[in-house]
Parts: sequence; structure tokens; C-alpha cells
Amino acid sequence: MTVASGEPVLECSGIRKSFGDHAAVKGVGFSIAHGETYGLLGPNGAGKTTTISMISGLLEPDAGEIRLAGEPMTPDSTHTKRLVGLVPQDLAIYPDLDATENLEFFGRLQGMKGAELDRRVAEVLEIIELTDRAGDRTEQYSGGMKRRLNIGVGLLHRPTLLILDEPTVGVDPQSRNAILDSVERLGEEGMAVLYTTHYMEEAERLCDRIGIVDQGELIAEGTQADLVRIVGQRDRLTLTATGSLAATAAALGELEVVDDAGVAGDEIVLIVDQAHDHLPRILEMAARTGSMVKSVDVDSADLESVFLKLTGRALRE
Repeated sequence: MTVASGEPVLECSGIRKSFGDHAAVKGVGFSIAHGETYGLLGPNGAGKTTTISMISGLLEPDAGEIRLAGEPMTPDSTHTKRLVGLVPQDLAIYPDLDATENLEFFGRLQGMKGAELDRRVAEVLEIIELTDRAGDRTEQYSGGMKRRLNIGVGLLHRPTLLILDEPTVGVDPQSRNAILDSVERLGEEGMAVLYTTHYMEEAERLCDRIGIVDQGELIAEGTQADLVRIVGQRDRLTLTATGSLAATAAALGELEVVDDAGVAGDEIVLIVDQAHDHLPRILEMAARTGSMVKSVDVDSADLESVFLKLTGRALRE
């Protein structure tokens, strides 16, 4: 099945799921385009895993609709399910098989065989950088190598949508960076990726857009810059200076891009919208009003501060 140009790979609208009296997901909706990496972030218990289970066809939504490549996704949608590559947080590989045997086994489950399967196994081993260890039993692998093989299993059948559920949990920094490099390349090659993580720096590096879920609801969505604007976060700009600091602070406080300006010791502290964009103008005004700036420090609003403001909790809570 191919997806028409411009048509979203994944479309979710109003999906809901309850377990008894507990509403785990309350009307979540979002879409993912070709070549887009979409980050789904939320505290523990926010509803991410339930949402992923419905998108991948493992759970039936109580309400709402999920469409993948224009086709409805349900637990009975065998053909549509084949468009998904699901890489779960828990490892789904056989420790007593080597990497090649693992990939061959899962490839056959996807209906692959013969020369086609052999070629694809070789390609995936290259992608996950395990060619040199392909014949070693996976029980001998490091945590990072096992994680990479887990991703390889999800990639094997060339899915339209790859779902990565916290793929770097418990791996060393070198393996983690290799995984992130691989995910970046997949997006550049046009694959749609749904990515969940408890590491905010991963979301900032990888994700084109981010959806934040809390208590079963999608409470904000957009690029990192969009989210910063949504919650009204501003940059904190500190100018260490000598001279007429009070006069400079008063003048800078009149600028439309400055929300607040004050003096603390030998520092002028400003709350600024997009500080880097306006820094030349601010420094010029500081010089004109009698202050000599010796150093500049910009504390930019980041995704962590946005997440904390929206949910009241850190991502890893």
C-alpha cells in the first residue's frame, strides 16, 4: 500500500480508552506526515502506552478513529498492521539466537523469504551497525547492541510508520548516540516516526513536532518554538556591565520585546522574547545609555521548562 503525496501517514482523531472506571485516554488526536518524527511526551501514567497500543492495533479504541495510510486501524486490520514497525520498550528478541537468526525469524513472520529476506537482513544489519557481530548470540550483546537489534526487527519489513517506545532506556552514551543517529537518518529518508522518551534532550534533537499528553489528554502540540510561545515562556538575558546600569535598564525596559528589566549588583537582568534575535539592538542601546557590557548570558526557554509549566511535573516523574 502506498500513501498519496501530501496525505498524512497517521491520523488519529478523538481516540478514547477506559479500563473499568479509569479513563486512560480521553479524546487524543494528532497526525504524522512522511519524513516527520513526532514526539509523544508525558509523565508516567499519562496515557502514552495506551495510545501507542491503539495506534499499533493492539487495543481497540472505545471511541474515535485511527487511520494509517488512509486505511482504518483496528485489532482486526491485518493488512494495515503490516504498515507498522513497533519497537517496544521491553526487548523483543531471542537471546539464544544470533542477530541474523533473529532478523530472519521475524522476517518470516512478516511473510518475507528467500533472496528478498537475505538482502533485507544484510541491509538492516548495516543500518543498526551490527554486521560485525551478526553471528554472535544476542545474550552476549551489550544493552545498547540489544536495543539496536530491537530497532532492526521493527525496520525489517520497511514499515510506513515506525513506533519507538523509549528505545534508549538503559543504554550507554555511545550506543544511545548511535541509536539517535539512526533515527535521524530514517526521518531524512522519508520514514514517519512516532517517538516516546523520558529524555528531553532526545525530543529536542529528533522531533519535528511534539505532542504533550497528561492525564489522558493531549494538552499541547507543535514545534519546540510553538510550545514555548503557547505557554508564554521568555528568555532570561543577563548583561554583566559597568556604568549607568539603572539608566540602561530603564531604557531597555521600554523596548517592546522586553517584558521586564532590572539591576542586580553589576548585572542588568532582562526577560526577553527571542533574546538572540534582539541582542545586537539591546547591546547598542546599552552602549548609548552609558553602560559597558563585559559579558552576556542567555538562558533560553527550553522544552523542559515548557513541560514543567504545562504538567506541573518533570518528564521522568
